[in-house]
Amino acid sequence: MSALLQSGFDVLDMKNYRMEKLPKREKSKFERVLMRIGGPLSIISFVLILFVLKIPFLDNLDTTSLSASAKSNFENIGLQNFIFSNKAMLAIFVASLILWITEAIPNYLTSLILIIALVLTKVLPEQEAYAQLGHKVMWLNIMSFILASMLVATGVAKRFALWFIIKFGKSASSVILSFMIINVVLSLFISATTAKAAILLPVFMVVAAIYGASNGNKNNVGRNVLLQNLFQNNMGASSFLTGSGANLLAASLIAGAIGTDIFFSEWMVASFPIAMALMIIGWIIGVKIIFPIKKEDRKPTIPGGMESLKKDLKDLGKVSFNEVKSIVIFASILALWVTDKWHGVSPTAVAFLGAIVALMPKIGIVKWNDVDIPWHLLLFSAGAYTLGAGFNVTDLPSISVNASFDALGFGVNTPFWVLYLVLTAAMVFSALFMQSKTMRAMIFIPIAIGIATRFDFPIMSLAFPVALLIEHVYVLPFNSKPALLLYSTDMYSMTDAFKYGITMQIIAWIVSILMAMTYFKWLDITPNGLF
Repeated sequence: MSALLQSGFDVLDMKNYRMEKLPKREKSKFERVLMRIGGPLSIISFVLILFVLKIPFLDNLDTTSLSASAKSNFENIGLQNFIFSNKAMLAIFVASLILWITEAIPNYLTSLILIIALVLTKVLPEQEAYAQLGHKVMWLNIMSFILASMLVATGVAKRFALWFIIKFGKSASSVILSFMIINVVLSLFISATTAKAAILLPVFMVVAAIYGASNGNKNNVGRNVLLQNLFQNNMGASSFLTGSGANLLAASLIAGAIGTDIFFSEWMVASFPIAMALMIIGWIIGVKIIFPIKKEDRKPTIPGGMESLKKDLKDLGKVSFNEVKSIVIFASILALWVTDKWHGVSPTAVAFLGAIVALMPKIGIVKWNDVDIPWHLLLFSAGAYTLGAGFNVTDLPSISVNASFDALGFGVNTPFWVLYLVLTAAMVFSALFMQSKTMRAMIFIPIAIGIATRFDFPIMSLAFPVALLIEHVYVLPFNSKPALLLYSTDMYSMTDAFKYGITMQIIAWIVSILMAMTYFKWLDITPNGLF
């Protein structure tokens, strides 16, 4: 501790843990190899799929089972052009996936390339391809970033986190439980998991330091604080429809298939109790089994450590009028979101109203220059939504699913439980190698819809449980941006993250299966007699 102070680094100073001050993590040798081969591999795969390889389920396409939108497209452009569009869609998707996974180029650049590729191959007309930047989910993300900026600018989020930790964080275990509540509350208002992680990072780094974990000195308190915050961040996001853009995208895909909206209240009732149960299980697994906290580590090791948090809270001063206004705005937004099933105003429209009030001159809280909107993330999302539009007009997911199930010998009498196990496992464990939640939603929700349609099961019975598993992206550093951010703190190893993360992924999958047999039946998601 004295050496750290002599070097000028104060482990209790929150300013030392801002995102911009964290050291940039060097990529591993394997990651560098992936980056080098990603570009050539994506180009080769694109050329092979589009011009060289014979793809039986596309070259010998059966058009009788196409969706309505795909049939309309097929009738307009003819069979050969429709087959070419599907092969182009597959080629662009595979090439984009390779670029996204290997990070050979920035993710937003991959999105821009795939958008123009879909236009040039005539999979989508220009108007439809470019219009995805105006998707209602994109607007919700923009409005959410405005509202999140309001929270940061006024200090409400930091004040709440500090107050809660000081009030209820009397020991190492209770501190971790406190972060659970903090993450859930922030998830109600902030749809970006990276933004939540950035807001809380200085707080939980100081907390970890108070209990002896700082500057490369790893201990089980630090491991629990960091890894459980990562898990809680994602489970908080899974609790609410507005928790992430991927949730909203999944809901819109399902709504389009069933013809009715998925409401905020409907998602919350189905997901929130499960997320809370998983967070409590995660807390027990972390502090009792995988990273047990020694008796001597359960109390602060730095004298006056908690006093530094109290000082940070005191430095914020009295609650300002702007903070009160921001709380009122968010409370109003939350009330409208929870009651959307009754008044019918969409979450996007509600966020729009809140953002307008927050930006309004004189009566508002933030100015446009204070708003932090990560446009590179929005461009990345726009690419994913454009892929979704391409999937819709080509019907590639359903065509692929039908071909795969025919090849595997799955007949019309395949039990529901087999399909449920396969789909939920695919969604959960695909997070091990796919970084984008939006991309996973784009892939697996249409597949679930296609399988439900093929086997004549209710679409909600398969697609909705799959959608509730989108946020399980916490096992390895490259599985999500918050995971990469927290890993860069050097408070735990990749092995630590894998042990805790894969354990929770397996438990989450088992819980989803149990819910299908019980709670989801009560909610009429999985019908009686199908499991």
